[in-house]
Amino acid sequence: MKIGELAQRAHCTVGTVRYYEKEGLLCAPERTAANYRVYNQAHLERLRFIRNCRSLDMTHDEIRTLLRMRDSPSEDCGAINDLLDEHITHVEVRINELVQLKSQLADLRILCQIERSVDKCGILHGLTTMDTEAKPLRSTHLG
Repeated sequence: MKIGELAQRAHCTVGTVRYYEKEGLLCAPERTAANYRVYNQAHLERLRFIRNCRSLDMTHDEIRTLLRMRDSPSEDCGAINDLLDEHITHVEVRINELVQLKSQLADLRILCQIERSVDKCGILHGLTTMDTEAKPLRSTHLG
């Protein structure tokens, strides 16, 4: 199949296919005499795997690790469990950060309960006067 058909069957764009090839996540396909890429079922399965991992917010490095393990089917899957446990921890940290963000936004929203002129807007005043704290270094894969 050509790149357009592969992209369509994997529910992504041609640009996505090329990007994953460039990133080394998707193996380069064979080429025709006219230099067209020719993909097979294995490319489609791998691309779907990559897209499923991305839908779970996994990084390219996490996906590379999983692909290496997937390509070694006789190996023990303990490292896969470890990777997923670590990813779950990253998600929990991010959820906590988002809960804090929601709280800060709700606190700001309370500052302006009635419509008034912009120069008297409690939200803008709060954004101007609120103390900003140094963000702690993230211990997640998001950096």
